[in-house]
Amino acid sequence: MKQIAEIRKFIQTPEFHEKLSDIYQEESRIPLEEERYLAALDAFLSLFGDRPVEIYSAPGRTEIGGNHTDHQHGEVLAASINDDAIAVAAPREDRVIRVQSAGYPMITISLPEDGSGFEPLPEEAGTTRGLIRGVAAGLLAKGYRTGGFDAYITSEVLGGSGLSSSAAFETVIGTILSGLYNDMQCDAVTIAKIGQYAENVYFGKPCGLMDQMACSVGSLCHMDFQDPEDPKLERIDFDLTKAGYSLCITDTKGSHADLTDDYAAVPAEMRAVAAHFGKKVLRDVPESDMIAAVPELREKLGDRPVLRALHFYKENRRVQAETTALQTGDVRSFLRAVRASGDSSFKFLQNVYTIHDIRHQNMSVALAVSESVLGLSSGDISLMETGVVRVHGGGFAGTIQAFVPAAKTEIYRKAMDSLFGEGACMVLRIRKYGGIRVL
Repeated sequence: MKQIAEIRKFIQTPEFHEKLSDIYQEESRIPLEEERYLAALDAFLSLFGDRPVEIYSAPGRTEIGGNHTDHQHGEVLAASINDDAIAVAAPREDRVIRVQSAGYPMITISLPEDGSGFEPLPEEAGTTRGLIRGVAAGLLAKGYRTGGFDAYITSEVLGGSGLSSSAAFETVIGTILSGLYNDMQCDAVTIAKIGQYAENVYFGKPCGLMDQMACSVGSLCHMDFQDPEDPKLERIDFDLTKAGYSLCITDTKGSHADLTDDYAAVPAEMRAVAAHFGKKVLRDVPESDMIAAVPELREKLGDRPVLRALHFYKENRRVQAETTALQTGDVRSFLRAVRASGDSSFKFLQNVYTIHDIRHQNMSVALAVSESVLGLSSGDISLMETGVVRVHGGGFAGTIQAFVPAAKTEIYRKAMDSLFGEGACMVLRIRKYGGIRVL
C-alpha cells in the first residue's frame, strides 16, 4: 500500500502505461485512463485525506449466448469488457464503510462487530447500501474477514445498459474487501456468488449468477450452471479483433421504468413449466418430456411459457455450438449461432419490447436499422461480410449487440449514433481480467 503522491508518479510512467494497455486492450485509451486514475486519486484525497491507498478494478460484461438461461441452471457464453469500475480504497481502524461513487451521495454503513446484525434491512431494498451490506455479510458468512474502508468509485459501465453495472459494483466491493482484509484470497467464483447473494437477498432482485460470474472471473468464458454451487467454467482463447470483428453495444435509450414485471415474468414462467413436472428449474426437465406435454402445458399455463421454455432448450445447444466454433476458429458458425440466438430471443423468449407499451420499441427499431446498415437479409447470406446483430442482456429496453466486420465498424457506429444520439454505440473489447487489484 503506497501514498497517493507515490502512486500518482507511477501512473504517469511507461511501466504503468503498459499495464493499462494490458487491462484495457487499446493503446488509444492509455491517456484517458491515466487521466481517470489520477482524477480518482485526487477525489479520494479531497474526500478522505492523504493516506496509503490501493486501486481496484472490476469490468462490465457482455452476454454473447445463453439469453435468460442462467436462472434455469443453463449454459451461458459471456465475456468481461474493457469498460470498468475503479475504486481507490483505504482501510479504516473502525468497522465503518464509506463509499463515494462519482455523481452520487456518500454512503456510510457501520458493520456489526460479529455475525449478528447483518440481516437485510427492508429500507435498503433496491439501494446501493443494500448491495454493500450484502457483500460484506456474504463474505463474513463464508468465513472471510471484513472491516471498514473508505473508497471513491468511478465507473465507465453504463447503468441500465445490459453491461451489468450493478454486478461490476458488487465485484469491486468484494474485491476491495478481499484485498484489504484477506490478502486477495477470496477467489473470483466466491466473489461472484456473494454478489448474487447481495443482489437477491439484500437488494431484492431475483437475478441468476451469470452477470456476477462474467464480471468477477473475466475473459471470454463458457459457463455451465447445472450445479450453481459449483458452476463449470471454460475460458476460451479467441481474439475477436484479430479475427476482424468489432463488438458493438448500442444503448437504444429505452426507458426501464415499470419493467420489473416483464423481467420477473421470464424466470417465473419458465419455472411454472418446470413445476408442472415437479422440478424447480427447466434444466432438470428432459426436453422430450416437455415437448410431449406441450398440449397440456398450453391449456394449463398458456402459450408464452411454452415458447419461453422451448427457447431455453435450444439456447443451451446454441451456447455449446458457439463455444465449439470459437475454440476451433470457425467464425462463420459462431456468427450463425449468434444470429439464431437473437432470432429466438425475439420470437420465442419475446424480450425485445414490452407488450405494455407497444408504441415504443427502441430495440426493434435498432435491430431493423442495423440489419439494413449491415446488409443483412432473411436468407442464409454471407455473415462473414455483414456481421450479426441481436438483443443484448435482459431485454425489453436497453441495448443491442452487434459483431461488425472491422471495415464496417465506423459506418455502423455513425448510423447508430445518428439514430439514438452521440455516443450511443460503444465499440468494446474483451478484457482478460475480472475483479483485480491494479495497484
